[in-house]
Amino acid sequence: MTFSTVLYHEIRKAADFNPEYPSPIDVRQDYADLLPSALFVTLEQLEEEMEYLKENHFHTLTLQEIKAFYYQQNPLPEKSILLTFDDCFQSIKEYAYPILKKYGFHAVAFVVTGWLHDQTKPFDIDKSVCLTKSDLKEMEDVFEYANHTDKYHQRTNESTSMIMEVTDQQFADDLDLCNSFVAEQDVFAYPFGLFIDRNVSLLRTKGFQLAFTCEEHKNDQHTDPLLLNRYVVPHFLPLEEFKEMVD
Repeated sequence: MTFSTVLYHEIRKAADFNPEYPSPIDVRQDYADLLPSALFVTLEQLEEEMEYLKENHFHTLTLQEIKAFYYQQNPLPEKSILLTFDDCFQSIKEYAYPILKKYGFHAVAFVVTGWLHDQTKPFDIDKSVCLTKSDLKEMEDVFEYANHTDKYHQRTNESTSMIMEVTDQQFADDLDLCNSFVAEQDVFAYPFGLFIDRNVSLLRTKGFQLAFTCEEHKNDQHTDPLLLNRYVVPHFLPLEEFKEMVD
């Protein structure tokens, strides 16, 4: 039995989206970065993909169902898929939440708690602006929230993220900070999909049950649950290729 996990970051209406320009992030933490256009999908594309899943009777998984699959050998429902959204930018609330709710879907959002603003900001199509804790709580009927670090969602170059450079104790303390907000306290997503063996070992030591990479493969019972695969969905992905990704 296999299942696919798909990953979204940002969403824009096609008329508002220019793939030639990366999007500056606007987060509470003192950290500046640009979100590449490959991490965007259009609203129209997201609607089409979710409609396909609904019409073809896909089951959107919960984290508990995946834990039970790996640790209790419970079978997954037929045509299962896990929908994930990283970083909690405004478009999750503006666009994804209404679509997912319309179709009765469930999803997981990985939260960088140090990025969440204290006050809700107006929706801005020209920047990738983070939500607030209160924004996230308003969407708990669709989303469950898991750990994406508190302050270590930073990279020092294209192949190195902060969790790879800090000590195990620093990483452990940061995980605890994020877990003070998120409900799913034994589930993690590696920032930028970057990690080293020491990071995986620490998660295992701290009792984490699931952790997600950005390796683009399906998952089965032989996949290490701390090295789960996810397909990043880019704006240029044709629907036919999305179908191959999830079927």
